[in-house]
Parts: sequence; C-alpha cells; structure tokens
Amino acid sequence: MTPSPTLDWLDAAAADRKARHLSRVLRPRTAGEGVIDLASNDYLGLGTHPEVVEGAIAATRRWGAGATGSRLVTGTTTDHQALQAELADFTGHPSALVFSSGYTANLGVVVALSGRGSLIVSDGGSHASLVDACRLSRARVVVVERGDVAAVERALAGRSEERALVVTDSVYSADGDLAPLTALHAACEGYGAVLLVDEAHGLGVRGAGGRGLVDELGLTRHENVVVTATLSKALGAQGGVVLTSERVRDHLVDTARTFIFDTGLAPASVGAARAALAVLRREPQRADRVLEVAEHLAAVTGADRPSSAVVSVILGDAERAYAASQRCAELGLRVGCFRPPSVPEGTARLRLTARADLSDADLSDACGVLTGVLADSRVPA
Repeated sequence: MTPSPTLDWLDAAAADRKARHLSRVLRPRTAGEGVIDLASNDYLGLGTHPEVVEGAIAATRRWGAGATGSRLVTGTTTDHQALQAELADFTGHPSALVFSSGYTANLGVVVALSGRGSLIVSDGGSHASLVDACRLSRARVVVVERGDVAAVERALAGRSEERALVVTDSVYSADGDLAPLTALHAACEGYGAVLLVDEAHGLGVRGAGGRGLVDELGLTRHENVVVTATLSKALGAQGGVVLTSERVRDHLVDTARTFIFDTGLAPASVGAARAALAVLRREPQRADRVLEVAEHLAAVTGADRPSSAVVSVILGDAERAYAASQRCAELGLRVGCFRPPSVPEGTARLRLTARADLSDADLSDACGVLTGVLADSRVPA
C-alpha cells in the first residue's frame, strides 16, 4: 500500500507517543502458556470453568455461531430471555436487558435516558464507555471530580433542565476504590435525578455472593437507580446488561440505538454467562476469595488495602511502570500496566487483578515475583 501524505500526521503522533513511553502493542496469548495471570478481569476464574465452557458449546450447538440479527428481529432467543430473568433475579432488580457488550449497554442507556434539554453529571472516574455515552447524548454534561458528592449536588441544584442523570462506576476501574453510592443516591433523591451505576467491577465481587455494591448498599429497590454491568469480567463470558424497572426496560427496547441496531449477543456468550451465574449461585465463596487474594497482593506490594478485585501499585513514571510489567512477564507473571491517558499523568501503575481460582502456591509465586521486580535495579526508579 502506498503511504498517503494526507495521513503523514500519524507518524508524528506515533513518534510523540513513543517518546513518552505511551505506545501500545498487541501481545497475543497462546493456549496453555503457563503464566500466572494477574491482568485479566476473569475475577472468579469462570472463563475456563468446565461448566461455563460446556454452556457455551451447548448454546452454539442449539442456536448456531451467531445471533443472526438484532434483538428486535431474529437476535433474541429463549436463552436470551432466560439469561435476562436470571440476572434480574440474582441482582434483585425487576427486569434486565442484555446487550452485546458492557460498552454498548452504557452507550444505549445513557443516551436513551438523557438527550437534548437534559443534564448529565458525570463522575471524573467513570469508564470510557460512560464518557463516550455522555458525548453522544446531546445533553449538557458537567464533569465533577471523582467521588465529589458536593459538586454533584451543586450541579443538580443549579440546573435549568427538567431531567437529570448522574453517572458513575460503582468500583473505579483503575484503582478499585468504591464510589460513594449512598451519598450520590441521596443527592439524586433530593434533586429529582436518576443515578446510573456501572457495576462492571462490582458484580461477582461485592455484595452477598457477588450481587454487587448496589445490592450491598440496599439501593436496588429504588427505580431511580439504574445499573449496568458486563458479563465479560466476573462471569467470564461476553456481553452487557442493564438492570432496572420494567418501564425503563421497555423504554430501552424502543429507543436504545445500541440495542435496536446492533446484532444480538452471540448464543455462546449467552450460554456461558448462564452457566457462570449458576456456578456463582452454588459457590458464593468465590466472591470472598477474590477479596482475600486482593488483600494479600496489596500487603506484599505496599498498595492501599483493596475494596475490590483491583490492586493498584502506583509507580508514577510511565517508563518505570512499563519496564516493571515487562520484567514480570519475563518471570512468568502477567500484570496490567496502566499509563496515561488511562490514568492521570504521573500516576502510571501496575494494575493487579485478584482471581478466586488462584492457588495458594501460585499466589506465593506471584508475590515473590512482584517483590523482586519492585526492588529490581533494572526497573527505573
């Protein structure tokens, strides 16, 4: 392919990223590579669970490889319906609507519940999918500092719009801290707003048996609390879900563009998610094990005591964080490396994710690698 001068600006942009140690590289995994994984979001270890794999296989045999169309045409099967009912029952919500990913669930619900003439107050720690949803909404958007309830109240109190939506993660994805959901809900109640909570990192980890932080705090009974979650983290599958009242669900079916115009979730992912949810119901101790492993990792690395599966080891400099992650990989330990723009400048970090299926021996080996790498002179100070 002949390079086009029209796109020569890409070279300068790439050089700038490389100079700041912000270049990304795709590193394909291979089956059976034998590394200890502290980077994936498979918190409960269900992605390779035999029952979950068999659930995917059985659904594929029953329905085929793809959903064949959008949810409103041919993309809804009886398995989709069953998964929605099971997710709603597990989390304590009246209704559920499954999307093709957590990203599309957030895009769909935020846009459908806002629009021109409404206000969105967005927490500064929100996931990129919520940020993008706000940009697409055509609403007036006010971004507040992470967890700043007073700023949320000021934005709601000073609004001229009739409708308002407050959006936040329940568990902030970069460091695993918990959002002040109870206080945020009180602010929404006081000023007539809806609270949208992304439980991507809360489902399967927080709450009784992994039912999520919203359930743990007793907020599921309020219709003005709408929850989204992903099926690709603790449940080890793929897809997203909105958990809400029946009338909000009906509104989404009629108006959420990422539901109406996107191909439905593949049968294999539906089958896997249903099987994973069944395992979690039977083995609720998996959620407790995740937090136990996270606390152990935090103690070894000097990180703050974790509130979720995520343990954030802040190293500051992007070059140092990248070098540390590479050294871990050389020693058979896969860890996450978060650099700007995923995190603020000067806060590059190793992001460790605890797993319920990590054996005591593997945990000990992982801690040994982390201790050595963080003290390694080859990792820039």
